[in-house]
Amino acid sequence: MAGVLAMAGCAKDSGGDGNQAAGDGGGGEPGSCVTNEAPAAPENSKKEQTTEHGDIDAGDLKIGLAFDVGGRGDASFNDAAAAGVDRAVEEFGAEKGNESPAAGSESEAAKEQRLRQMAEQGNNPIIAVGFAYAEAVRKVAPQYPDTEFALVDDNSVDAKNVTPLVFAEEEGSFLAGVAAAYKTSECQVGFVGGVQTPLIKKFQAGFEQGVKAAGGDNIEVKSEYLTPAGDISGFNDPAKANVKSKSMISQGSDVLFHAAGASGQGVFEAAATNDALAIGVDSDQYKQKTLADVKDVIVTSMLKKVDVAVFDYIAAVAEGDPGDLPERFDLSVDGVGYSKSNPAIEDVTEELEGYKKAIVDGDIEVSDTPQG
Repeated sequence: MAGVLAMAGCAKDSGGDGNQAAGDGGGGEPGSCVTNEAPAAPENSKKEQTTEHGDIDAGDLKIGLAFDVGGRGDASFNDAAAAGVDRAVEEFGAEKGNESPAAGSESEAAKEQRLRQMAEQGNNPIIAVGFAYAEAVRKVAPQYPDTEFALVDDNSVDAKNVTPLVFAEEEGSFLAGVAAAYKTSECQVGFVGGVQTPLIKKFQAGFEQGVKAAGGDNIEVKSEYLTPAGDISGFNDPAKANVKSKSMISQGSDVLFHAAGASGQGVFEAAATNDALAIGVDSDQYKQKTLADVKDVIVTSMLKKVDVAVFDYIAAVAEGDPGDLPERFDLSVDGVGYSKSNPAIEDVTEELEGYKKAIVDGDIEVSDTPQG
């Protein structure tokens, strides 16, 4: 946090605009809980980055997708991976192969069987969506040396035909924390994690640091999880997320950030019915059709660009060099970020771009483990 505190140590004036400190920590206007001056935004901060490739022919690729819990339609993590495949099919002429979601409490043997079946069906490459597939990929990939595998969210498998697709979740979540600090009027915000794993703790860590960078000790962060490590049902339990979120809101949190997969729908519904705001994750959840009824409370989303990583991976496989990818998809390569589709975020975009630049430039170092 030394870098964060160094960049965020300048207090704002006590008079004037909507970003002054609340003083006693009580409720007020949005932005009234912010105490620290944001770093300067770059001049070209409004320019959107896009992934461009030359003419690529992937017509000989049949892409298999081994989904995490929730599968296609979760409006989050799995849908992001599916979007990357769909784009490759459209732009590169690849064939959409077999898709299969994981069950909430399935065995390692079931995961291995899914991957073997996909390999036997001629899928190549096979994209395993989620760290839960690490052991299965470690065992199955060597048995099919001519098949390429991508493993999302895990880089522990050392095999020539396995490409890890990992992200700096803490950096994108830092920006979500800054957004929450500017949008809270109660000086209390919340984090809802799906499963208490090291991966999801990266989201928590970044979020808490972003809130502190913008609001110092003036804003309190409450962090809760739906299930402990080992119980992945927390990624697909909107009802439980709804109950947890309502409790957090009743205790004073008026902006909730979730990293809970399909359970996030319960967070959004709780915010919509209890006069709170929410921050989505992975995909731009404001634009998800299945969330249209609650989209107005989704002020922004922390973008973990699994779609971009999957799309770039397929392009690299088609060109014969899947190893030619970023070691980690972070802010510097636009691998994580935040969404701007909801106009409600426009008034703090300059501040968010300032913090983004400071992270990319190395002026702010974001830890990937919670500090408390």
